[in-house]
Order: sequence, then structure tokens, then C-alpha cells
Amino acid sequence: MTRRPTALLAAAVLAVLLAVLAGCSSGDPRTEPTGPITSPADVPSTAGAPGIGTYVALGDSYTAAPYVPPTDLADGCFRSQANYPALLAEELGADLADVSCSGATTDDVLTGQRILDLEIAPQIDAVTEDTDLVTVGIGGNDYALFATMIDLCMAAEEPTGSPCTDRLAAEGRDLPAEIDRVEDNIVGVLREVTSRAADADVVLVGYPHFIPPTGETCEILPIAIGDLDLVRQIAGRLDRAMRRAAARADVGFLDVRSISADHHICADEPWVNGAVRNTERALEYHPFAEHQEAVADLLVRELAPGD
Repeated sequence: MTRRPTALLAAAVLAVLLAVLAGCSSGDPRTEPTGPITSPADVPSTAGAPGIGTYVALGDSYTAAPYVPPTDLADGCFRSQANYPALLAEELGADLADVSCSGATTDDVLTGQRILDLEIAPQIDAVTEDTDLVTVGIGGNDYALFATMIDLCMAAEEPTGSPCTDRLAAEGRDLPAEIDRVEDNIVGVLREVTSRAADADVVLVGYPHFIPPTGETCEILPIAIGDLDLVRQIAGRLDRAMRRAAARADVGFLDVRSISADHHICADEPWVNGAVRNTERALEYHPFAEHQEAVADLLVRELAPGD
């Protein structure tokens, strides 16, 4: 994770055709950066950083962590009291304003969110000039990308073929272009954060691996084999878009993918739930407590003051 000078219902996304991924010209500023970016081994130490007294957490369901016990259902956001913001705040001894909300988009962060009859205030309102730390976990819900994944790619009735790819191609959706626009949307959120809290440390938190990086899928992850590479490559594209967004806004990026490759849905020790809802552990396709603990631990190592 890199840091700014002192003065993250979604996880991944889809696209139409794998060929589109190779269509970026060398002059496109959105192509993947050539240099290394923010893996834990590359991160400069933050030892000696000033104490963090006030912490605001913005984000969607991968931050809110629905059904990770205990979860508050009454406010409509399905926010766990043991998600990574809560764990991080406890470790740092910081006062926490966790306004993350399941289903949130980048626009919801800035303008507010409606859940059934509930009006959710703009998350950004929690950020003030006195805020010391802001984490942001957002982007996967923009343009209904995660909903597209659930409805099409994670609902395969047969394990063969490529129904998701075929359906998206028939609809003519250009999801790679939508992901590029997600990058711009995230930049807008981050810049609004930094304008309101100019002296805060700001970290964009990436999404984890949720499907096996290689090989086949499993019973609780019903993706047709012909769609696996598509979903893998698009999830990677979203991750790269988030990295670029953080760089453009001059904030930190927490690389969660690098620590989660062995903890996908089909792994022996998964950090993300599969297709079956478990109201005592996690909503379907959402993070378990283990994911929240891992993210909090990684943030602690980068943000806690040194000896």
C-alpha cells in the first residue's frame, strides 16, 4: 500500500469477450501500468506515522460484511460489527464512523442510497476536516456489474459451454468500457474525500480473489467452464482500474488480491462464501470473517504507529 502525504453488493465484474481485453492501444492511459504497484512486500513502512484518532470507513458489502456476526439488519445496510473497519479501529484505538452499506455504488457514496423505504445518507458526509484516516471499498456495484455476474455467470445450469459470454455478446454490452468508467467514478469519490479531509491518510481497499485463479470451479460456484477465464480476466481488470484510480487520486491502495489467491470460494480455507446463504457466517458470494480479519491485519501493519 502506498500512502498520501500526511498534510473497497460487489466484488468482481464481467465483460463481453476476452478479445476486448487485448484491445487497448499502447497510448491508452488506462492500460495496465508497467511498473510494480502496491504489493505488501513493496510497501514502504509507515512506522512512526502520527496517531489515528478518527477513522471513517466508506464502502459496499465487502466492507459492510453482511451476516458476519454480529450484523445489524435494522439500518438496511447489513453492516457487521466485526467487519474490518471495526477490527482496525479497535486495534488502532481510533474513533470509528463506519458508514459502509451493502449494495452501495460510487454515486451512493456521494449522493445517498435508498434501500426499500429507507433513505441512507451520503456516506461522504461522515468525512470532515478532522478525519485522520479514511478507507474506501467501492466500485463493484457500479453499472450493476455484480448483479450481472450473479444473474448470468454464477447461475449456470450446465457446467459446459459459455452462456454468460454468449449472453453478454448478444446484448452488446461493453463491460470493459464500463469498468473504465468505474475507474473515473472511484477517482471522483477519492478526490471528494481528500478535498474534505486534506490531512487524512486515505486508502482504497481492493477486492479479493473469489474464484480459483486457475483450474476449474466447484459445486458452490456454479460458473460454466467456458466463462471462467472471462470472469478471471475481468476481475483482474477491475483490480487494475482500482489501482490506477488510487494513483490518479494520490491515495493508498491495499492489494487484497495478492493475499487471497489461496482463499477463493472453492479453497480449503475460503474467505468468500459460495452460492448458499449462511446467516451465521456470510451472505452468498460475500466475505467471511476470515477475509475481514485478513484485511484488518494488513491495514494494521501499514498504518499502526511504530515503536
